[in-house]
Amino acid sequence: MLPQLRKSESDSFARSQPNMQNISTSSPSTLGARPASAAFRPGSPSMTSVIGVDLVIHGNLTSKGEVQIEGEVQGDIHATHVVLGENARVTGGIIAEECVIRGHLLGTIRGRRVLLQGSAHVEGDVYHQTMAIEQGAFFEGKSRRTDDPLAGLSRTASEPAAAAPSAGPGTPPPLS
Repeated sequence: MLPQLRKSESDSFARSQPNMQNISTSSPSTLGARPASAAFRPGSPSMTSVIGVDLVIHGNLTSKGEVQIEGEVQGDIHATHVVLGENARVTGGIIAEECVIRGHLLGTIRGRRVLLQGSAHVEGDVYHQTMAIEQGAFFEGKSRRTDDPLAGLSRTASEPAAAAPSAGPGTPPPLS
């Protein structure tokens, strides 16, 4: 009698579970499910990675997407778009296409577009194409406009830092 009970339980369990094919084609309203058309593709928009207020990272952070820092990072940040929240504290450099700084940064920024908002406190040099500093922001360092502040610095997380090309004339020195 017990073997039949197990069989009937497994049959009813299998009937109650959705088919794997149905999961991939299910509607996006299903919790945690994405439609098949929203599968990850390099270069497509992605979710923002958030470093929460209670998180401290000792080491470098690399992302191919957007990173929002609300906590503390002691190391370099390399991403496409970086946002430092008002309570964020970063000791290290930032390399990104776009940087929005609202918190504390002790280090170098290299970005095509850099915005220091009113609550920003930045101590370090900024290499940029365009830069805006809102009233109330604290900035101590050098601001250097360059045509390509990211020249020679583009590398993926899998490549070692030594593999990056050396900086040519007119390009800013590498992060230290």
